[in-house]
Amino acid sequence: MVQLVGSLRKELADSLSTCKVLVVGAGGIGCELLKNLVLTGFKNIEVIDLDTIDVSNLNRQFLFQKKHVGKSKAQVAKESALQFCPSANIIAYHDSVMNPDYNVEFFRKFMLVMNALDNRAARNHVNRMCLAADIPLIESGTAGYLGQVTVIKKGMTECYECQPKPTQKTFPGCTIRNTPSEPIHCIVWAKYLFNQLFGEEDADQEVSPDTADPEAACNYVFKSHFHSICDGNGWIDTAARATASEKDGDIKRISTKEWARSTGYDSVKLFNKLFKDDIMYLLTMDKLWKKRKAPTPLDWQQLEKSETPGSGLKDQQVLGVWGYCQLFQHSVETLSSQLQEKGEGAELVWDKDDPPAMDFVTAAANLRMHIFSMNMKSRFDVKSMAGNIIPAIATTNAVIAGLIVLEGLKILAGELESCRTIFLNKCPNLRKKLLVPCVLDPPSTNCYVCASKPEVTVKLNVHKTMVLSLQDRILKERFGMVAPDVQIEDGKGTILISSEEGETEANNSKFLADFGIRNGSRLQADDFLQDYTLLINVLHIEELERDVEFEVVGEAPDKAPPPQTNQEEVNSITNGNKDSAQPSTSSKASADDDDIMIVDSDEEEAVSSSSAATVSTSTKRKHPDAETGETSTKRPRTEQSSAAAAPTDNDDDDIIALD
Repeated sequence: MVQLVGSLRKELADSLSTCKVLVVGAGGIGCELLKNLVLTGFKNIEVIDLDTIDVSNLNRQFLFQKKHVGKSKAQVAKESALQFCPSANIIAYHDSVMNPDYNVEFFRKFMLVMNALDNRAARNHVNRMCLAADIPLIESGTAGYLGQVTVIKKGMTECYECQPKPTQKTFPGCTIRNTPSEPIHCIVWAKYLFNQLFGEEDADQEVSPDTADPEAACNYVFKSHFHSICDGNGWIDTAARATASEKDGDIKRISTKEWARSTGYDSVKLFNKLFKDDIMYLLTMDKLWKKRKAPTPLDWQQLEKSETPGSGLKDQQVLGVWGYCQLFQHSVETLSSQLQEKGEGAELVWDKDDPPAMDFVTAAANLRMHIFSMNMKSRFDVKSMAGNIIPAIATTNAVIAGLIVLEGLKILAGELESCRTIFLNKCPNLRKKLLVPCVLDPPSTNCYVCASKPEVTVKLNVHKTMVLSLQDRILKERFGMVAPDVQIEDGKGTILISSEEGETEANNSKFLADFGIRNGSRLQADDFLQDYTLLINVLHIEELERDVEFEVVGEAPDKAPPPQTNQEEVNSITNGNKDSAQPSTSSKASADDDDIMIVDSDEEEAVSSSSAATVSTSTKRKHPDAETGETSTKRPRTEQSSAAAAPTDNDDDDIIALD
């Protein structure tokens, strides 16, 4: 007769009390997961998260209370979970999972790793560490009412990176600076403006009219003698720009922040510069407005006291133009004071939960929307798009955390073949099921991470691509490496990039062609922390699309084939947080969004997550990706997260799902 301990077989219960598990992330899913683990009988748990507790977490991350705001999520989650089971041994790390201290040997001491993360970068890293350590990984995520859980095991299942994922949606610089057509364009512009005035200046985030816009080729006739614009190198006087030669020496340039400081951060001068002078300058680019409605400049003096603020809840009301003028003035004064208090050379960091910063972006974005004849948005709407947020649902987190534990029990019982990818849908399918299991897919032979010899081909211009760009944009950002080392397969073993500080810094500003790299060259990139090697074939191309630095051959997930005529819309499953590309366990993170198909089929033995997409008895629904706006016919993916149903308001298409 089978001996039970509670609801578990004695052998399994004993295994739970001795095995070590790692939980990565102590947020919405992580809190529920820790509670479930200790109540199920897990005794040896380690949890890692770099984030601290924010007031906005308290509505769903129930291990935290108001008194914990500002404290380490991992540490407080540990203390709260121990109240459920004081005999448990929980170790908390207030740290980044991408810290070199957490190497392959660290991961090998666990029998199971459970991800409760919120973005792609951290998921990529943990995926690679578990592959290198040959440890089972349970991946999960939620977005609103939608969720997903899947199991990853080296050599048996697809890894997290087996299927290409759409890149985060970006917009051409000339669209942001010259011809915004959607509210998100104005919100991105306002966030750029915040950094230009108060934060870390970035030449790629310039906000003034783009004189290099090929569509705007014309004879510039300036309508004001006091315009100041930026030509990509700094602020210049437009009267001087009109008469000066093209030589740099004839134009006086200063940075955006320097110009603002020279005015004493005078909000009225800033207003007239941004919303009057620059707009009048744009109007001189005649060709831009032949097929578009021209923008309408604003003048502070003409608007002053022209209307009263809107009514209703502060975050949900849409103010009038003068209301946003006042909000702009007040936020500039507050932020400039904060900057002054920090001292010379200080910078502010934009945070959606910082009221003055949010006020500034709300005001600046809405004023620009009005100028370009768009409907203005409430503070709540702007925050949702600027912070890349879909409100998290506590119940969804609870369901997904429960499924994680159930899949974990299968693994510990030695029943890996019975593990499934499980989708949580918002509405029941045709069989009245909310939970839809799919058989796990085998590894992809073309995966550039888990294949026996990972290899990719990258299209770029060797005469224009610098070594620093190869390191940061391609290896770190695109291929998820943390500390890459690169050597050229030229018979000499030339070291192009070294992870040792200072060893190859002199190469950063040089072009790939300077090292003899040409069409057909091969590079070997190693990340010793991840125990990962990638061979890169260089395909030289003279010209790529505008604003495209490189292209990975054979991967275009955002250009999926058109849907079949009998298809309905499919929900896109996503997850992410905040608005940077960095993991929340290593820094203030940003949200990421990936493409996933939900297949309404509960016949798990008969349908795999790859074949299910073509099974005639399954009902598929297709929906634009929440971040890229593109549609996808991809099969169910074990995604960094789970499904985000796209908002019904077209203006919210760029919201990224979180938690």
